[in-house]
Amino acid sequence: MTTPGKPIGVRSTRQRSAISALLDESKGFRSAQDLHAELRERGDTIGLTTVYRTLQSMADAEAVDVLRTDSGELIFRKCSDSHHHHLVCRACGFTVEVEEPGVEVWAQKAGRAHGFTDVSHTVELFGLCAECAAGTEDRLRAPGGAASAAADSD
Repeated sequence: MTTPGKPIGVRSTRQRSAISALLDESKGFRSAQDLHAELRERGDTIGLTTVYRTLQSMADAEAVDVLRTDSGELIFRKCSDSHHHHLVCRACGFTVEVEEPGVEVWAQKAGRAHGFTDVSHTVELFGLCAECAAGTEDRLRAPGGAASAAADSD
């Protein structure tokens, strides 16, 4: 979860401000490499190691949320302060914050059933957003796409 304002113990630097501003503009999770490339395109001379270090300190201070993708890559996003989960597009990174009370009930119930207390959880959902799914369908229907290749083999 994120914390409003500057977290205690986190130094304000030009690099942190640039990364924070870029994350403010983003509609989804972004990798350190992606953020670094965009900052360089904008003329910032920040190094990739500095981007990684800054993102890690922001994550430690709960100023950003961090997810690990199916491929193991860490991606980052500024989020709301309330407890929530994420629905993330695997293709473009578009992200929606979702709240699902049923998950909270299930997590507590599962913990109690096995003698656990103070149960916490992380639930992240990955799929294709409507726009990317429509693009995939369009590519499949296009000449030379998978759908036309399957039709040609019949």
